Amino acid sequence: QVQLVESGGGLVQAGGSLRLSCAASASTRTIDAIGWYRQAPGKQRDLVARISSGGSTNYAGSVKGRFTISRDNARNTVYLQMNSLKPEDTAVYYCNACFNCNARFNFANSQNYWGQGTQVTVSS
Repeated sequence: QVQLVESGGGLVQAGGSLRLSCAASASTRTIDAIGWYRQAPGKQRDLVARISSGGSTNYAGSVKGRFTISRDNARNTVYLQMNSLKPEDTAVYYCNACFNCNARFNFANSQNYWGQGTQVTVSS
């Protein structure tokens, strides 16, 4: 079992920045991949960015060049730096920890854990 606690969401104007944090109850060195997903009202939950234990990253096309995912294994925390925010980035952002995964794929028998989510609202 891994518990994940997100923080850092809020209300920001278009063009602004936010940094989300995901604190894990387990050592992030032992987690194969940690990612951020988002879900807007009435839409499915989609991948935003994911980082593997080896540091490989994977980004959704809509956030490439604007968002950066990073991990601090000393603090067991993963960050999502979000710059140049747009109204369409408005969603609940969820942290995910995956075992038997890499930055791009979930392998057979993968195990996933989710945080409770944090709201990001970008006003125009």
